[in-house]
Amino acid sequence: MPFQTALTKALNLRVPVLAAPLGRGTDAAFLAAMANSGGFGFAALMHMPEVTISDELAEISRVTGGSFGANLTLVVDQRKRLAAALDKGVRVFSLWQGDIEPYVRVIKDAGGLVFWTIGDPKDAARAKEFGVDFIVSQGREAGGHFIGTAPTMSLLPSIVDAAKGVPVVAAGGVADGRGLLAAMALGACGVWMGTRFVASKESASHRGYKERVVAARATDLVETELFDPVGQECPHWVIRNSTFSKWEEAGRPPTGQRPGEGESISRYPNGQPVYRYDVAAAWDSMEGDWEASPLYAGSTVELIHDVKSVAEIVGEIEATAEAALDKISGSRAGR
Repeated sequence: MPFQTALTKALNLRVPVLAAPLGRGTDAAFLAAMANSGGFGFAALMHMPEVTISDELAEISRVTGGSFGANLTLVVDQRKRLAAALDKGVRVFSLWQGDIEPYVRVIKDAGGLVFWTIGDPKDAARAKEFGVDFIVSQGREAGGHFIGTAPTMSLLPSIVDAAKGVPVVAAGGVADGRGLLAAMALGACGVWMGTRFVASKESASHRGYKERVVAARATDLVETELFDPVGQECPHWVIRNSTFSKWEEAGRPPTGQRPGEGESISRYPNGQPVYRYDVAAAWDSMEGDWEASPLYAGSTVELIHDVKSVAEIVGEIEATAEAALDKISGSRAGR
């Protein structure tokens, strides 16, 4: 593939493609498939209990050969999870939604790389002074939780311009090689994809969730803050489901007055109940009313027509990017 960039060089990748953390859908098997395909994925530490995180990361490291990163959502104190990850040899981290400075210092002191997900050029201008290695420019099309202030096509070049030389990865609205090529034309060194990889054979997302992503159109998506705890609200895109519809039919009441609130819809592997309106998306072994959990997805559902292996998805990204580049080159040569 003719796309060797700052991202592929830093992480020793064949393709400049990163898989976003998919909650409990990102497990060891999925991250191994990403590593074997020539891409790179991030484990969602927020969804790992602190008491099991060391064992989970040890298994991920074993099957990936250490080629994976860890994502920390900084709406809560993540110092214990960071320490556990560093202790297990993790040296690539993505940070967002909070004060990154103290975390960056610890990571850099350990010789690590930092990816910072942002949605505003003002933050891009501060990335270099913080010691950030890569910026992730997240547009409003991104599936699940998003902080983008504008669509990817307008946000990305403005962040590249403000980044003062810090390389930028594009997130939101990308699901194939054409999107990769478009992002690179706007100054990105690679792409960060979530929704496309939810609908992969290796993701640990529930099979019904994958099928809903394949069947969905953009008109099935709703923007809401419904599935976040009080005090941690962040806009997120989800596929309309029974929980959202019942809440909407009830007049969109506030927390504490929502229909079915406090109702257990399933259980986590450790036996703790999963309640309606919880943040966790449906995972493969989830029993009970999995459909009632948030079905995070972005506008790229329009481009996803089947569940494929990670290797097939990454291979198609390469092929469609090269084909698009050849088409452009051919058009220029024909002038």
